[in-house]
Amino acid sequence: MSYLEFDKTQMANLQDSLRKEFLLTAKTGAYCSSTLVGCNIRKYHGLLVVPVDTLDDENHVLLSSLDETIIQHGAEFNLGLHKYVGDNFSPKGHKYIESFTWDKTPTWVFRVGGVRLKKEVMFRQESDRLFIRYTLLDAHSETTLRLKPYVAFRSVRAWTHENGVANTSFKPCKQGISVCLYEGYPDLFMQLDSKKAEWKHQPDWYRGLVYDKENERGYGETEDLLVPGYFEMPIKKGESIVFTASLGEREPKDFSVILDQEIEKHDARDNFWNCLVNAARQFSVTPENDPNETYLIAGWPWFKPRGRDTFVSLPGLTLSIGDVAQFERYMATAEKAILDFIDHRPVSVKIYEMEQPDVLLWAVWCLQQYAKMVGLEKCYEKYGALVERIMQFIWEGKHPNLFVHDNGMLYTNGRDHAVTWMNSQAYGRPIVPRSGYIVEFNALYYNAKRFFQQMLRQSGTTANVAIAEQIEAECKVFEQSFRSTFLNEYGYLFDYVDGCDRCYEMRPNQLLAIALDFSPLTRKECKSILDFCTKELKTPKGIRSLTPKSGNYHPYYIGRQEDRDIAYHQGTAWPWLMGFYLEAYHKVYRMSGVNYIERQLIGFEEELFYHCIGTIPELFDGNPRFSGRGAISFAMNVSGILRALHLLQVLQAEEEAEEE
Repeated sequence: MSYLEFDKTQMANLQDSLRKEFLLTAKTGAYCSSTLVGCNIRKYHGLLVVPVDTLDDENHVLLSSLDETIIQHGAEFNLGLHKYVGDNFSPKGHKYIESFTWDKTPTWVFRVGGVRLKKEVMFRQESDRLFIRYTLLDAHSETTLRLKPYVAFRSVRAWTHENGVANTSFKPCKQGISVCLYEGYPDLFMQLDSKKAEWKHQPDWYRGLVYDKENERGYGETEDLLVPGYFEMPIKKGESIVFTASLGEREPKDFSVILDQEIEKHDARDNFWNCLVNAARQFSVTPENDPNETYLIAGWPWFKPRGRDTFVSLPGLTLSIGDVAQFERYMATAEKAILDFIDHRPVSVKIYEMEQPDVLLWAVWCLQQYAKMVGLEKCYEKYGALVERIMQFIWEGKHPNLFVHDNGMLYTNGRDHAVTWMNSQAYGRPIVPRSGYIVEFNALYYNAKRFFQQMLRQSGTTANVAIAEQIEAECKVFEQSFRSTFLNEYGYLFDYVDGCDRCYEMRPNQLLAIALDFSPLTRKECKSILDFCTKELKTPKGIRSLTPKSGNYHPYYIGRQEDRDIAYHQGTAWPWLMGFYLEAYHKVYRMSGVNYIERQLIGFEEELFYHCIGTIPELFDGNPRFSGRGAISFAMNVSGILRALHLLQVLQAEEEAEEE
């Protein structure tokens, strides 16, 4: 029995199965995504969605879907599923799904009378090539398979409609065809390894398709898709036929071999850990037009590589799963972005939002995790100069929005523009205007100073040891300043302090002050803060962005864009913060917290069977039912849970060693 498995009853219940999505990605930035029943519910869904650099910096849906039809004795059974205006589903192929499993590849088994057809989908990691293999498991008479492609040729952020401009013609290629609806787009090649496949050209528009998720998000528009025709071929019991969709023509006789090789590369999704490891690898992108760079996508399907997300996510997605080499590949690209920013050059790699004032602080934290994995000496040799450049840049006041005050703390102006991870805006203004002394900025800064001090002492040079002693004196001053600034009379921390403006709202950012390796607080103070966060912010799906006691509390991330923007950081729960929460819990309660940490992770395992299966979405509602929302797979969340699982593994190993 597979770990990720759904039976006929589950698949036939559209109220449930239409909410379950899958995601396959390629290192080029292309992806394949839909629901488990094959009905697209997002404009971002598609079987072949690719970047088109000649047009813009977005992904584009080329092949939206592919309907399969089984034909026996002249009777046609369409296995597809689409939703149209008026809440109409047509055809209703989900009723033929016998099972869905995902071990190494998503696999469906359809049953129509005595016919059983298996379908496997796989993306080739190194290129924009989709493979779909159909295997006829059982049939008692002659069977024909028909494949009908729905094509869009549009940005993931747009819609397509019937028009007279689209080129509905086709060009023949080896055992298939190519189409290109609009000038500027690449050709879409669709080929089969069956020499008996025939293409029947019958272009027609299918009008009024509805995407439920877009309706939920306040976008009520419908879409029209072009079906240029269909492939038809006989298929015998025990026979397999491979369909491919790609941007280039390939040799059909190699399809089956390449598909088997690709499947073999993947690890099985046979438990909680392995599902998250597979999800972690899906965020890696090396664009074809930029083959020397490796990026970490912030989330699928609509996020780009972003500075803060890269450094927060990197340790969990690489070091926690033992992939040090991948960490170094990501960092090689990220280091270019850091140095470009520090040297006031345009950032030469496509990592966005490097100007945000906490990005460099997160970069130092990220390298600190690397040092814990490989040793301080190796980290100093490889990244010591980079850390020194970052710290000097901050100390010397060269950052445009990060200032070291006489009390040793960092000050940031966030009144007019959002500068923290709580970055939602409305009408050009931050919804959560965090400004002044921001609690996690200063916690990260103290931690960075202490880590840099470690590095300087590791070097052993007289000059560096002298600087380390100077940092020691600065940290003593900082500790007093931090307490007097942030620690309030109730025993938790202000979220930010700007002159007389002190934010009493209970928010999770204070967790970093107790979770990081170096804290300016006493253990007693840490325990008080942790207890407040546990009582008011912890949920089974992550840490709330705001206490329910606040009048600004909006726990449900639903409705139109402006409604969702207001709720985004005003009560929704974020799984990535759970990683820091559990690290803080361990620091406060030591080994007595091991069982507690294990219990807190149980709620995330069940999420692998909802939303986008096998991964963690962007955020959750802050109140029951704690529904998953936003991007279907979010790097910071997968990273945070992997770090927590890794911490649990380490602690359990220590417990076992003590018992022996």
